[in-house]
Amino acid sequence: MNLNPGYLPVLVALSVPVSADVFQFTGSAQTLDGKALYEEQHRIQGACDNGIFRPLEHRVTYVRQAEEGEETFAEKELDYSQSDIRPTVNYQQPNFQESLKISYAGSEAVNVVWQPPSGDIERSNVDISDNLVVDAGFDNLVRQNWNKVVSGNPVNFHFLVPTRGTDYAFILESVQSYAVNADYVVQIRPDNFVLKFLVDPIVLGYNNQGALTAYSGLTNVRENADQNYTATIRYVISTYPECELTP
Repeated sequence: MNLNPGYLPVLVALSVPVSADVFQFTGSAQTLDGKALYEEQHRIQGACDNGIFRPLEHRVTYVRQAEEGEETFAEKELDYSQSDIRPTVNYQQPNFQESLKISYAGSEAVNVVWQPPSGDIERSNVDISDNLVVDAGFDNLVRQNWNKVVSGNPVNFHFLVPTRGTDYAFILESVQSYAVNADYVVQIRPDNFVLKFLVDPIVLGYNNQGALTAYSGLTNVRENADQNYTATIRYVISTYPECELTP
């Protein structure tokens, strides 16, 4: 039987129940010795697809206390419509004249346009592999592999490092940590003998529902013209989606 392609979207919509939903949470960032740095306000609009939440649009507002009250100093927008682990990214931190844009040339390559605090705009292209993860896509990678996470099995993937214009092999694995207290604690570390001495692991905490509750490591927020903050961020969820976060 031949089907008119024009009917396919209707058939898919009828066979796969989808409803709009929202996931909201706030992160409080501190230095490793407990000094308050800034706050992240996250709002993710998504869809409940067969009972599982799928992110679509993610907005992050970075705020801190100033003499006049709360001020926004950076913003980030992500779009997951093409991939849960490879969103498009538009990050702006005007106080350092820094911006980062990540987009895609079809399914073949990642396009990176980075304006560093000083110097010229840097452009790069990175080939896409099936296990390439971009920016906050790591959070969805954890949930996609939730059964491995809760059973303590490692997950291998590649992570885009946009300021280097390349990607590196990493491992997601269970770990015990004094910095993070959560139902499940995992770390992301380089899967490279040389790189692991240069890059500290990032430690993540998740609750039983699959929500990120803690992050400890290098952030994407610039501290000064030479480096980003290294911080511990603790998250409080204000709105869960009506469907489940994990399979």
